[in-house]
Amino acid sequence: MTYRDFIDRLKESGKLVEVKQPVSPRFEASRIAKKTKAPVLFHDISGSKVIMNLLGSRDELSSMLGVPKEEIIKRLSEVSPEGEIRLVSESPTLEVIEDDVDLTKLPILTHFEKDGAPYITAGIVVSEYGGVMNASIHRLMLVGKDKLAARLVPPRHTYILHKKAAEKGEPLPVAIVLGCDPVITYATTTRVPVGKEFEYAAALRGAPVELFECSNGIKVPHSEIVLEGYVDPKERVDEGPFVDITGTYDVVRKEPVIHITRIIHRKDPIYHGILPAGPEHLLMMGVPYEPRIYRAVGEVTTVKNVVLTEGGCCYLHAVVQIEKQTEGDAKNAIMAAFAAHTSLKHVVVVDEDINIFDPNDVEFAVATRVKGDMDILIIPNVRGSSLDPRGAPDGTTTKVGIDATKVLIEKENFERAIIPEE
Repeated sequence: MTYRDFIDRLKESGKLVEVKQPVSPRFEASRIAKKTKAPVLFHDISGSKVIMNLLGSRDELSSMLGVPKEEIIKRLSEVSPEGEIRLVSESPTLEVIEDDVDLTKLPILTHFEKDGAPYITAGIVVSEYGGVMNASIHRLMLVGKDKLAARLVPPRHTYILHKKAAEKGEPLPVAIVLGCDPVITYATTTRVPVGKEFEYAAALRGAPVELFECSNGIKVPHSEIVLEGYVDPKERVDEGPFVDITGTYDVVRKEPVIHITRIIHRKDPIYHGILPAGPEHLLMMGVPYEPRIYRAVGEVTTVKNVVLTEGGCCYLHAVVQIEKQTEGDAKNAIMAAFAAHTSLKHVVVVDEDINIFDPNDVEFAVATRVKGDMDILIIPNVRGSSLDPRGAPDGTTTKVGIDATKVLIEKENFERAIIPEE
């Protein structure tokens, strides 16, 4: 499946919203995407096509992976990053080559009132240094016709590669990929061994990932647009403010500058934009952590499912479903979840009869199965998420785990009434 195949499938299934009239890249496109929530294809943003909310729900994710929504976690937990990579010499991405770089011709969006500048939100930065490759999404602020500022988060892999290159006064070669197979985009958001993002994507899609080599030596998958360049070893500029996953503004920082030296793209490319704090951003941030929690909880009890909830920004709140065997299993599950995803703030553990995708059902479990002095675990002064506005300046917070499971010896008291079918 290609990027365009996936868009065509959305259209055929009636899930794609198409906007034919001209739309401004400044606020208007993001406003429409936020209201629409469904995948939306703009046919004319500054003369270009743009798609947003491409993977905006678990329904799209389950379609992409070819499994029911309830089995996404099982599928992701079973796949190892050992798929096949094929190097090829030809690519549809090479239909148009531009050596005279002008990034302002791209439909780079401005999303919110206080945005520091237009910025790229779905750019996969592929880098390589010392024989080590990495592919991951970074926000990329437009700072000139041929310059972007990259938010590189320590101690993640792109940050480390840039740091190693900069210590030797060397530029870090990169290629920024926009609009590739969504399985590949998803794979680059996961935590896999160094340099295994494309192998993981190949394993997920059940077919090899083809890569072609850019003029600077970086190997990338077929896509709509590729920006070739390098991260400057010294140059830094103010980056931000921009909205992060909580829907609040991140702080302004000095971040490295990427110089773009060449643009290659398909004819009539379809630009991919992710709405900050929108459904696709939440899904991309949260779902990759769910398998880690699932596997960790599976080490201490029988785990059935895990979800990072939308209300918890798909990052700070988890609901863990277990098959409870003994009293204490739920608290062990809570501690395992916090260890697996250290940014978690609140965790609720429920039984098999609770639908973890239904907030009302989860609240029902809390209402009917929790006794505050016995079932709530409070852990103060621990490292949390830098994205939590309520966290302390040093990153510490208080974490809360809620055991919303039945008391085993009294389980008949928690039986839910069923109306039988005739």
